[in-house]
Amino acid sequence: MIRENNKTCAVIGAGVSGLAASIRMRNKGYKVTVYEANSFPGGKLSSETNKGYRFDMGPSVFTMPQYVDELFILSGKDPRKHFNYTQLDPVYRYFYEDGTMLDAYHGKEKFAESMSSKTDASKKDILRYLEHTEKVYNLTEEVFLKNSLHRLKNFFTWPVLRGILNFGKIGAFETMHQANKKGFKDERLVKVFNRYATYNGSSPYLAPATLNVIAHVEIMKGAYYPIGGMYSITAALAQLAKDIGVSFNFSTPVREIIIENKKVKGVRTDKGIYNYDVVISNMDIYNSYQKLMPNEKRPTKTLDQPKSSSGIIFYWGINREFSQLGLHNIFFANDYEEEFDTIFSKKKIYHDPTIYVNITSKHTPTDAPPGCENWFAFINTPNNSGQDWDQFIAEAREYMIQKANRILKTDIRPHIESEMVFDPRVIEKRTSSAFGAIYGNSSNNKFAAFLRHANFSKDIKGLYFCGGSVHPGPSIPLCLLSAKITTSLIN
Repeated sequence: MIRENNKTCAVIGAGVSGLAASIRMRNKGYKVTVYEANSFPGGKLSSETNKGYRFDMGPSVFTMPQYVDELFILSGKDPRKHFNYTQLDPVYRYFYEDGTMLDAYHGKEKFAESMSSKTDASKKDILRYLEHTEKVYNLTEEVFLKNSLHRLKNFFTWPVLRGILNFGKIGAFETMHQANKKGFKDERLVKVFNRYATYNGSSPYLAPATLNVIAHVEIMKGAYYPIGGMYSITAALAQLAKDIGVSFNFSTPVREIIIENKKVKGVRTDKGIYNYDVVISNMDIYNSYQKLMPNEKRPTKTLDQPKSSSGIIFYWGINREFSQLGLHNIFFANDYEEEFDTIFSKKKIYHDPTIYVNITSKHTPTDAPPGCENWFAFINTPNNSGQDWDQFIAEAREYMIQKANRILKTDIRPHIESEMVFDPRVIEKRTSSAFGAIYGNSSNNKFAAFLRHANFSKDIKGLYFCGGSVHPGPSIPLCLLSAKITTSLIN
């Protein structure tokens, strides 16, 4: 039973973190209203159907499902009656131009055995590497994931102090690639672990080795498939929020956060001004200041950090099936370092891109017509800084088809019977991600974690922030943790 407290809260944005924040604030007794510019919830975690094919439009890898379950339990409901998922095994299938195909299984023993059977790495070396990432994860979890980095008192708890005292052991002073190259001589396996930099839009040749803990989360803790696809996360949380009394205003963009005497007063939409005791912005932090608080002092040290990569995504309806493909597939570039240099230094797309292909019809057959597959085909790109994206899209389409044809030893072109495409311009317009940077700031320096914006305003009372562009960062579990951290700061 929710104990009402007569306080009010506005949440700007119905992305997964905004939904989680609204549920947590409602459970605190606040009267909560969510304002969403789109006509649908979910932000990046949305869904569309085209010519009989259904697509998850954004995030496609699901880890740490306990943070979704936690919201139902907090609300007094059995999560299994509202949201379900299955564990994936294998999690990923990796393809290389030399014909190698690697299956990445769940659990260190199975993963190490599979990888060592097809690469030059020994099972012992792989296990040693995974055990190291586990130690780093255990040292950093409380510091970077579960607490605000911007409240001094949090640094005086033992788990956080332990992490700080062991800072030299977490790989902050070498890059992911340097650490992975030390661990393995086989370039195929180095690419597998370097790839985790893309989970937050960074380069493994620049980002700190600390981020290799992402491999631990996926391989050791497991990856999952939500029954019905990724959008079922959004649907379940939106329904939970409504069931416990959260109000939603869709197609209602907030135009301004109203601030008086360094205190939040409410929000302004096209329909008027509405007063609130607390405002939580789930909008990208750059645009929260740029568009909603243009007269407030900008925290330039945080906002002007280099932005993450973006992507070009083709949503292809394929009128045949490929038995060699799974749910998550990677077609690796030959020269991974040159690909990242092209993206981050030259701000262009690469001629031999690494392609991620997600096919949910492998698990939800109704996502495609019988005998067909729904391909979410994604390549990493720079964010939008004025490039000719129409030209890039045309080039990317050809590069991707040619690479898929080489890997699959066929011609997929005649099998593409429907197509939609997202580029950084569309991503920015649809999700308010500044410059179309999917992950906010990049993590391409060792202090990036400390330079993400806090979950609260240091200058404006009653103003808070959540989502992938603030602490602790992007991905579904981190967005859910962001909402948890943010709401824990509110009485």
